[in-house]
Amino acid sequence: MPHQNLEGTKFCRSCGSKLLLKDRYRAIKPIGQGGFGRTFLAVDEDKPSKPRCVIKQFFPQAQGTSNIQKAAELFHQEAMRLDELGQHPQIPDLLAHFEQDGFSYLVQEFIEGLTLSQELASKRSFNETEIRQLLNDLLPVLQFVHSQQVIHRDIKPANIIRRSLPLQKGSQGGIVLVDFGASKVATKAALQQTGTTIGSPEYVAPEQARGWAVFASDIYSLGVTCIHLLTGLSPFNLYDIQQDRWVWRQFLKRPVSDALGKILDKTIESAIARRYQSATEVLRDLNSQSAAPAMPKSPSPPVKSSPVVAPPTAAKGIIDQELADVSSQFLGAKPAKNHQEAANSQKPLSSPNTKPKSPIEQELEELRSQFIDPGK
Repeated sequence: MPHQNLEGTKFCRSCGSKLLLKDRYRAIKPIGQGGFGRTFLAVDEDKPSKPRCVIKQFFPQAQGTSNIQKAAELFHQEAMRLDELGQHPQIPDLLAHFEQDGFSYLVQEFIEGLTLSQELASKRSFNETEIRQLLNDLLPVLQFVHSQQVIHRDIKPANIIRRSLPLQKGSQGGIVLVDFGASKVATKAALQQTGTTIGSPEYVAPEQARGWAVFASDIYSLGVTCIHLLTGLSPFNLYDIQQDRWVWRQFLKRPVSDALGKILDKTIESAIARRYQSATEVLRDLNSQSAAPAMPKSPSPPVKSSPVVAPPTAAKGIIDQELADVSSQFLGAKPAKNHQEAANSQKPLSSPNTKPKSPIEQELEELRSQFIDPGK
């Protein structure tokens, strides 16, 4: 557990380093350490609000003169990259870069939030909606980085942070890409020659593992990041060496659409020629109509059928027929042969010259007047 230094302390309780750098940046506690450096959470005491920041100290372990020299070069390059790219709202700002007491330092903006690695540890896996949102948030950042002729070379969940505080620089998304310590300027000469193998083995593209990184190498690492987040498993477990192919679908916690699956498959193609060449291409397919996930259609509201209304003449004949049938059953009258005959006869069930109407005849007459001659 790293020690937190008390306010006013001049030297770190953990490592003995001087805490106040450039009479301004005070380290509070160490938050990370690698083979060539240490990282500290700090505050900027030169500002009234004392905002938090991050101090990176170049602190190489004894690993050979050539390695230390290369590490020092990368450390200074990171400062240069942040200085060039940090104006983007989804890339940390470089605040300072200097040497003090024989050590090199860079100070950068502190991003409040969780890395995607930390998120994954708590939720175990991401769903398709979350992966689509991640791609839509992060691909424009890659567009910008690549437009500046920079290859990040170390895209992975631990280097992607989701802000937990409101954005100060007008970003559309809360995703921030950090750690440009492995980044490389993609000059024409650099793209045509191999160099130092760098990056995290689980996420690195095949060509980058051989020391030759291109823009599509970042696309590959982002694709591997996505299948790791979808499955919750190490990318090493998602590749079948015997079959020489990715088998990530076998380990999904929740199914994904064929459209997203095809996009992810194309981001992690081993052959560069078959892979997406740019972030723009991925965004185009991700947001095309054909790439949208098939969602179940809402059932259409039932169509109410209008009742079939018989023409007045036909309806009149039908009713006459039914009344005649009733009369036949109760009074012994001869029923009409068909509806037309009943309609044409139009004879009243009784006449003034006949004997008085029986109760049944009166009821039938009332029924006839209601259905056939309601106006009478």
